[in-house]
Amino acid sequence: MIFNKLFGASGGARISAREAHRRATDGEAVLLDVREAAEWKAGHAPGAVHLPLGNIAAGAQLPAAARNRTVMVICRSGGRSRQATGILAGRGVDAVDVTGGMQVWAREGLPVTGPGGRPGTVA
Repeated sequence: MIFNKLFGASGGARISAREAHRRATDGEAVLLDVREAAEWKAGHAPGAVHLPLGNIAAGAQLPAAARNRTVMVICRSGGRSRQATGILAGRGVDAVDVTGGMQVWAREGLPVTGPGGRPGTVA
């Protein structure tokens, strides 16, 4: 409930890419990438977990690493993550949207991992 206390009502919380990186690195929260498989494979934040928005909308459970944790939701540019954040908040998950998505993440110079641990790209 940390983010909802800081940023307001469930589903409305937003956080910058840089702050999300800090909180994920510190273990305060889990980064959940809701992009499609091909986008994830091209490049994602190190340590993030993956669950596409369509799966969330269909009722899929969060990956084990994200259960009972604050979840910072990220996509390519912010649209899908806002939708996922709303769905998850409606299920009682402490979820916050990462503003600007992976595009801003990469633009800020934050790490993006691709296949085999090599540097990735934002697709």
